[in-house]
Amino acid sequence: MNNVTIGILALQGSVIEHRSRLEQIAGVTVVEVKKTEEIDRVDGIILPGGESTTIGKLLREFGLFAPLKARIEAGMPVWGTCAGLILLAKEIVNEPAPHLAVMDIAVRRNAYGSQLDSFATRAAIPEVAKEEIPLVFIRAPWIERVGQDVTVLCRVDGQIVAARQGNMLATSFHPELTADLSFHGYFVNMVQESRGN
Repeated sequence: MNNVTIGILALQGSVIEHRSRLEQIAGVTVVEVKKTEEIDRVDGIILPGGESTTIGKLLREFGLFAPLKARIEAGMPVWGTCAGLILLAKEIVNEPAPHLAVMDIAVRRNAYGSQLDSFATRAAIPEVAKEEIPLVFIRAPWIERVGQDVTVLCRVDGQIVAARQGNMLATSFHPELTADLSFHGYFVNMVQESRGN
C-alpha cells in the first residue's frame, strides 16, 4: 500500500476532526488546504462540514474555486461531508445557483431542520463496512435526486444520505464526529485506486 497525500479544505468547518481520523490510517499524509499550490500537492481532498454558503464564498475569495473545480473534473477524488456535499451538487433545491456543480445530484439544505433536529443513528452500508456504523447528522442536507451515473450508498428513513459518482463521494452525515474509521478508510482506498496503487 503506497502512501497518499489527502487534503482537507481548511477554510471553515470540521477540519481538525477529519485530520484526526485520517492520521489514524497508515500511509496517509494530511495537508490542510488554504492555498492554490496546496491543491496541486494532494492526491484527494475532503470538503468538510460547516456552512456551505460561507465556504463557497471563501473558495472564491482565496482563489481556490477554479483550481479545485478543475482538479475534481480531471478525476481527483473528493469527499464532501454535509456542507461539502452541498458544494459538490449540480443542483441545490430552491436555490438559484450551485457551487462547484461537479456531482450529478440535487440536494436540499437543512433538510432535517435546525440544530435542535440533529440526531445520530446506525446503518449498514455494505460498500463501506461489514457491520453497522454510526451516522451523526447536524443540520444535515439530504439528496433528493441522483443522475444515472450516481450510486446510492445509503438511505435513512427513505432519504438518500450517501452517494458516489466515480471519484466523488458525498455524505449528509459526519463520520469524523465518530470513532469509526470506515468512511475515511473507504475514501483512502478511493484515492489509492485513482493513483493505480
